Formats: sequence, structure tokens, C-alpha cells
Amino acid sequence: MKKTGAVRIGISGWTYAPWRGQFYPEGLPQKQELSYAARHFRSIEINGTFYGLQKPESFGRWRDETPDDFVFAVKGPRFLTHVRRLKEIEAPLANFFASGLLRLGPKLGPILWQFPANMVFDPDRFENFLSLLPHDHDAAITLAKRHDNRLKQAWLKSDGHQPIRHAFEIRNDSFRSAEFIEMLRRHKAALVCADTVKWPLLMDITADFIYCRLHGSEQLYVSGYEDEALDLWAERIRAWAQGGEPENATRIVAPLPARAKGRDVYLYFDNTDKKLRAPVDAGHLSERLADLMPHSQRKAA
Repeated sequence: MKKTGAVRIGISGWTYAPWRGQFYPEGLPQKQELSYAARHFRSIEINGTFYGLQKPESFGRWRDETPDDFVFAVKGPRFLTHVRRLKEIEAPLANFFASGLLRLGPKLGPILWQFPANMVFDPDRFENFLSLLPHDHDAAITLAKRHDNRLKQAWLKSDGHQPIRHAFEIRNDSFRSAEFIEMLRRHKAALVCADTVKWPLLMDITADFIYCRLHGSEQLYVSGYEDEALDLWAERIRAWAQGGEPENATRIVAPLPARAKGRDVYLYFDNTDKKLRAPVDAGHLSERLADLMPHSQRKAA
């Protein structure tokens, strides 16, 4: 019998003032917003980790405030990707893994590495970075123990046993390269399928899971997704989850053979700016895939 992968549809972040009194009920305390959103979606991206190291108690609180079957995607620090641009990053990378994300345990989902639009593909630099990334919790703990004294609080244990997955979101056409695709495949890292008006939309499969980010295809971070677009994304997700690939997918290299075991799919709406689009769009897409979603997934308001 063919096994279908797990499908998790969610949102990027959860702290947005315009959502209060609309997606979030009037009068809901801000400290309860995560728990409320996590009852509607199976996964949420943590944005704060992109801007700076968080504390172990924050990760512990986020874990406690979410359901048992929930997972977080965690954005890697821009200090590594945008400031250091993957140069001399061994200690900062160790600091990130020691900062508390391992406290999420079984709720630690993929780690998203987002690269700036002016960063071009450098094979040596990316090969070195990929070789440093841990793929299980034991390797992550070993790496975390190499943190330096700039990290004031370290968390060096985990009760998670799932693989640690990595996804790369590129924003420069120089990554339209077969060498880059093969590099990701060797290291079992996913190429993010990013829907946007500005950056490459690529659907090459490079890992045993799929990671999508929908930023708004007409206006970045703002425009929503109407029925036709949501139907198309539902078809794509269904194909991926069942071990195949969507028809007419934009690729750099030839498609992989279909496989009996499906792929897990993570999809996040990042059209969060000003208008109440992300939670509504995520809810509507979830409805289209109800047969692939567990009963615990609730419809967004």
C-alpha cells in the first residue's frame, strides 16, 4: 500500500498587530496568540531566530504552548547568511544550535536557511556550509558543545529522535545550476519552492521532504491566493505527498522517478503584511487537502 507523506500547512510567524480582533479574537492576550494559532495549523515558522539568538526558556515556552503533534520550522540566523555570508561561521553556527532550539525536542521541524538576493552561488562556500550542518540530534548536540563564550545560556540536550532537516531558500538566478541541485541532493537538503514576484520559482526535489513558502505572487508579502491558485498548490502538494512530482514543474534537472513512499510537505504562507491573508489562505488550502490532513488540523477562522 502506498504511504502518503505528512502534510503541514502553516504561517510564517504569529505576532502581527493587524490580526488582533480579526484572526485572533478580540481581547485575546498577546501571550496566548501562539497557542491559538497552533490550534489552527500544524506548523509555524519561527521568525525571531533569523534576527538574533533566542533563549532556551523561549523555546521551552513555545514547546509547552503548542499541541503534541505540532512542529516548528526555525529560521537560521541572518548573521550567518547575510552578515558573514557563510564565511568563518563555525562558532556562530554552534552558538545557534546551543541557543535552545534543541529544547523543542520532537517539535523541531526543518531549519530554513534564507539567503539574500545579492548572494550568488559559490560552490566551495556552500559545500563547506552543507558539510557543517547536523542531520540528527546527536550531531546537533556535538556541534552545540563547540559554542563560544559569546553565548550566555547554552542548551546541550534533546529528547527528539527525528532527523534534523535543512531547507535552502535562494533568491538569485545564479543558483539555477545543476551543480547546486546535485550538491543539495548529496547533503539531503531541500530546495525551497518559493512563490514570489522577485525570486526563482524552482521545484527540483533534493531531499525526502518538500518545503514551500508562499510570499504572494503578485505583490510581495501582501497579495493573497484566490481559488485557482490554491487549487494549483493543492494539486502540487498532493503529488509530492504521494511520492510524485507536479505536472509542468519548473526544474533545473530532470525529474526524479516516482516512489512508493510519499514525501512530507511543509508549506508556509508568508503574505503576512498588513492584510489578513496568511491565516485565511492557509485555512482554505488546508480544506482542499482535508483527506491528507489529520483530524487534529482545524480550519482557520
